[in-house]
Amino acid sequence: MWQRKLIVLFFGVALASPNADYIEELVQNDSFGSRFSDNLQEDARLDVPELVRKYKYPLEVHEVTTPDGYILRMHRIPHGRDRNNVPGMKKPVVFLMHGLLSSSADWIVMGPGNAFGYILAEEGFDVWMGNARGNYYSRRHVRLNPNSILSNAFWEFSWDEIGNIDLPTMINYALRHTGQKKLHYVGHSQGTTAFFVMGSLQPEFNNKILSMHAFGPVAYMAHNKSPLLNAISPFANRIEELASQIGIGEFMPNNLIMTWAGQALCRDEVMTQGMCSNILFLIGGWNEAQHNATMLPVILGHAPAGAAVRQFVHYGQSIAGKEFRRYDHGWMNNLRIYGNLRPPKYDLRNIKIPVFLHYTYNDPLSQVEDVDRLHNELGASTKMLVPLPLFNHLDFVWGIDAKELLFDRVIKIMRNIHG
Repeated sequence: MWQRKLIVLFFGVALASPNADYIEELVQNDSFGSRFSDNLQEDARLDVPELVRKYKYPLEVHEVTTPDGYILRMHRIPHGRDRNNVPGMKKPVVFLMHGLLSSSADWIVMGPGNAFGYILAEEGFDVWMGNARGNYYSRRHVRLNPNSILSNAFWEFSWDEIGNIDLPTMINYALRHTGQKKLHYVGHSQGTTAFFVMGSLQPEFNNKILSMHAFGPVAYMAHNKSPLLNAISPFANRIEELASQIGIGEFMPNNLIMTWAGQALCRDEVMTQGMCSNILFLIGGWNEAQHNATMLPVILGHAPAGAAVRQFVHYGQSIAGKEFRRYDHGWMNNLRIYGNLRPPKYDLRNIKIPVFLHYTYNDPLSQVEDVDRLHNELGASTKMLVPLPLFNHLDFVWGIDAKELLFDRVIKIMRNIHG
């Protein structure tokens, strides 16, 4: 099946956005109001602070240094623009964490009225958006150089460190800064993996989280249908070794080439736009109805945002081993680091707070069988099926109807928990 999709990927199936007429009609009728981008090329070039401020939302930039020296940048929208827009008022805090190869931009690129970050701010939440080590906004260290040609030391991390070090550091900072004792957490894809790592290794965070919402939850991956991850899983450790030998520690950084490609090859009325759409479908699952191809130039201006090769290798190990374990450094290093020849399993029973697993039948990275296994091992989880059969992995952040299908019910749950 995926071989046929690869053929379609390279030759394209559509010459324009499958929703171009629908989007154009909404624009002509001013149905979006200020929600629709007024300049796609500009939005693709602006960084997160510039983009948020362009649309007249307040934006704060916060930096925090992890115990192992990584300098992480967080973006905060403290209040709304049109509603709940009084500065200085204490509001429930929501921490949003992006997926693999992504950044805080995921939560705002679709624009006011559509993107979850803006919607939360308008609904009265204090919105914090994290950035994992190594991505575009967290590409600094107190002593290590990510661009070093002599050492890959900066890139020697997986999502184990992101969950065990980055998330606790950022969450503790957000709580201290806001004076709150607890917050709500929303993660997408790797953002869910990192949370399960944190909750398993540091159960004291049960006292700091009100609710956790997993968009496309990824922990167990035995049944995943990702062509890329399934292809690398048998050779995961060899891939990192080879990459290290030739001085490569980073995978798909954010750069001007992707921004150019988005603008030149993926905009409406360009014949190659269908190929751009098919690349996303191959990654996240096929769903033309929820795919706004008009926004591809903006999306590709912000993603991919970079990641360590080891993050992919760790997922490959999870697929090959069919377990949710810490990173496998090889038996000798495992013995030194973990005190065992094999990396230990993450103990999901340590997570006691309410976890809501938002899943779908059309998600190659978060298959129902793996979600069921995760649900059975968590202490207090609830499965929440998205009420659209073709909703896919990327629709959780970029889907046309994500607000009605997903965001609104998440907000309702958080309000009920917060009281």
